Amino acid sequence: MANLSPGEIAERLRALSEGSGVAMKLGGADYAGNYLQFLAAVLRDFALEAQAFTIYVSVTNPCVLVNSLLSSLEIPSDRVFFVDVISQTMMSTLSKLPNASYVESPTMLENVMLRVEYFLRKSSAPRRIVVLDSVNSLAIHNDPAILSEFFHIMVNNLKSRGITTIILAVAEETNPELESLLSLVCDDTIQIGVPPSPEAKSP
Repeated sequence: MANLSPGEIAERLRALSEGSGVAMKLGGADYAGNYLQFLAAVLRDFALEAQAFTIYVSVTNPCVLVNSLLSSLEIPSDRVFFVDVISQTMMSTLSKLPNASYVESPTMLENVMLRVEYFLRKSSAPRRIVVLDSVNSLAIHNDPAILSEFFHIMVNNLKSRGITTIILAVAEETNPELESLLSLVCDDTIQIGVPPSPEAKSP
């Protein structure tokens, strides 16, 4: 897949049917820059135009950090709710957000689903998005079989209700097992800042 600009990513997301699952692969070499592009494309260009309500499951970065980045991109905080599963593990919950729910550990996957469901019931937005950030971070803390079951149950449930699911992954850190998991639950893959594979280069 070719790398796309934020505007092109948003256009591609708009073209997908509601309830699609999307794997969003970010290149690790300039992860910070690629992550900002992702936020601009999904939570600003796509979500705001679609008048969408976003639930952000924060596993890689504490929600306070993500929220500050959203503010820098002028993304209204009242359109985003967080399920934060990393802050308590990092002991960084001194500044709690009013639009966040905190889960004690990334291993408490059932609690993650319950908190996501709680926020979904609070929304009457015409379109809803759930972002899981990221499959790599969840894989560090969970047994592969349990993680696979979690993704199948959660993503299929969201799809059946017309809710768009976006799963982040660091391209270079995604092993074949995680690739297989993403291919089973996602309908499309979008890359940001991922270098072309050697096979894709001209001889």
